Formats: sequence, C-alpha cells, structure tokens
Amino acid sequence: MRDAYVVGAGQSKYGSFPDESYRSLFETAVQNTVSSVDHGIETSEVDEAYVGTLGVGGRQLGLPGPAVTEHVGIAGVPVTRVENACAASGYAVRQAVMAVRSGMVDVALASGVEVMTDLSGDAVRYWLGVSGETEWERMSGTTFAGVYAQMASAHMREYGTTTEQLSHVAVKNHANGAKNPKAHLGFSCTLEDAVNAPPVADPLNLYHCCPTTDGAAAALIVSEDVVEKYTDTPVRVAGVGAASDRVGLFQRDTYTSVPAAKAAGESAYEEAGITVDDLDFAEVHDCFAIAELMAYEDLGFCPAGEAGPYIESGATRPDGELPVNTSGGLKSKGHPIGATGAGQVVEAFDQLTGRAGDRQLDDPKIGLTHNVGGSGGAAVVHVFERDDEVIDA
Repeated sequence: MRDAYVVGAGQSKYGSFPDESYRSLFETAVQNTVSSVDHGIETSEVDEAYVGTLGVGGRQLGLPGPAVTEHVGIAGVPVTRVENACAASGYAVRQAVMAVRSGMVDVALASGVEVMTDLSGDAVRYWLGVSGETEWERMSGTTFAGVYAQMASAHMREYGTTTEQLSHVAVKNHANGAKNPKAHLGFSCTLEDAVNAPPVADPLNLYHCCPTTDGAAAALIVSEDVVEKYTDTPVRVAGVGAASDRVGLFQRDTYTSVPAAKAAGESAYEEAGITVDDLDFAEVHDCFAIAELMAYEDLGFCPAGEAGPYIESGATRPDGELPVNTSGGLKSKGHPIGATGAGQVVEAFDQLTGRAGDRQLDDPKIGLTHNVGGSGGAAVVHVFERDDEVIDA
C-alpha cells in the first residue's frame, strides 16, 4: 500500500454570500488549493474527485459532483458525491486517500461545498434536522441544537460540567477565529458574553452554537510516486479512522460520548503508530460547545468527565499543551456542512507547512482532524504528519 500525501489545500472564505453560488464558492476553493501547491498543478492532472455535500436547500441534489468539478476544468474523470451529513467532506478526504493508497490514481481531489444562508430559519432547521433520526427526532420536532442540548444536560448531570466551562470553548475559538481572515464570525468575545448569551436549547445558548454558513474547501491528495513533482513540503496522511453508529441519539448507550468518534480516533492513532501525546494540535468538530468537550474525552486528550476542567486549564489554547481549533473551529470559522471536514484539513495543512499566518504554531509536526456527522451517526479522524524525510531528500 502506497503512502498518500496532501500537497495543497485551500478554501473560500466562510460566511454569508448572497452574490455567490455553490459553483463559484467551489471554484474559489479549488483555485486556492491549486495555488498552494509548491511546484504548481493543473486541474486537468486530477485523476478522480470526491465532493462532499448535503445539498442544503435542494440545490442540485442529483450529480452535484460533476456540476462543480466540470465548472473548474476537472472533466471526464470519475467524480463521486459523498453524503455523510456534517462529516461529508471528511469522508471525501478518506475516499481520496483510499483511492491513492490503492494504486488506482496518483492525484485525487477531496472537497466539499454548501450554501446555507439563503434559506429561512425554518428551512435551515429542516436541513440540519435531516441528519437526525427521521421518525423519532426530526419528525417529532427535535432540532439539531435540541439533540446536543440533551447531550450537554447529560454531561452536566453526570460530570458536573458547567455553563462557564461550555463558554470557555466559545471564548477560545472566537479568539482564534479573530485571527483567521476566512472565518465567518471573526470576532472575539468575553466569558461574560458567552455565559450570558440568549438561550437556544437549554442549557445551550447562542455562543454555544456554531453558525450556518456558506463555503467550500478542498485538498489535493497524491501518491508517494509523484509527491516530489508537486511539493517540497509534503504532508503525509499517517492515519485514518472512521466509524458509524445509530443515527438517533436515543438509540445509543450513552449521551455523554460519541462512540463512533472514539472508535475512529483509536483506529487513526493505531494506523499512524502514535499516541495522543504525539499530537501537536487538533481540529475537532465543535458544532456545539459540548461537542468539543466530548471530543477531548473521546480522542483521549483527557479522561472521561474531565473535559470541563481541561478547557478551563488553558491546555487547548494556542499556547497550551495541545492547541485545539486554531482555525476558530466550527464555532467561529463556520460550519458549511459539506465543506467542514475538508476545511479542517486546510487548517492542518497550513499549520504543518507554516502558512497559518497569525495563527501559526511553533514548528508543529503532527496534527489531527475530527469530523462528526449528525449527533454521531458517522465520524472520521485523520492524522497528518509533516514528512521531513521527503523534504530533506
């Protein structure tokens, strides 16, 4: 099995863009991806493409992959639409890695796109809700925020997690997002702001919830046979893990963990041959503040029940022992459903190649991305490693 490398990654700005379309956002993301490749690349060199999208609003539900790839000059090659709710483009990255590792292709594009802000609030809630269990969650009126509120309530009850600890997630991620020119909500907030924000679904308030966002992101995955043609700063895909679970929260054995994410993380660590102590940073799926805290526990950053004190300690700030969501995360950077997983890979690529600007960490070598679909029906984890041996060759 061949090694797979990320040689370029880029995204559009995330936000609300009434003058943009899903095609134009995708084009921007691909242009930025191509321009990040050290030695250059043409879209005609892509052998296969994977496009993650939920198709919010019903736009181009059939064949959205060719609709966007043909628009950017990726013509005549196999294109697959990947739908795994909020984990769509994280799984698109996994599919691209598998295609390259298998020897089927040398250059694959993994990408995602979503337009969410041109709908009414009711329509957005509907499209978010389709990632929940249909009969007993969505059709009974349960919202996406409502499901995560149940998880937050359970975590508070079982472990003593507090509103202030949830709010520390928002404060940290907004501070990081304020340094990210691509972020949807690129402003900082105080702990008082986050604690006292208007309620959304008790115990979650406005600052505990990510925005609905327009955006696109992409990454170019290539084989070890051609990596030196494209870059002097390769990022190796060291480990991949993925898992699924029951779609409905009520169908699972726990409300205080995402078992699929835990399993995916364990698989990714094992394949990469690392432990959590080897990580220099992580991008985790913080659609709601409680989701980030559960990610800390599921991925082994801290023991179960200790995520609240862990965030309060400052361990996950940029100057902490394990920086988390330097991009601003979903909370500040934004959550264009189909693009979110690929967008996490963009931040990992930028950090490992020294392109993260004001957010740049000090010489990181290994990073992780964690992308969850729905409330945990699917999850995918990638471990990325700066490959100094190839750089020095």
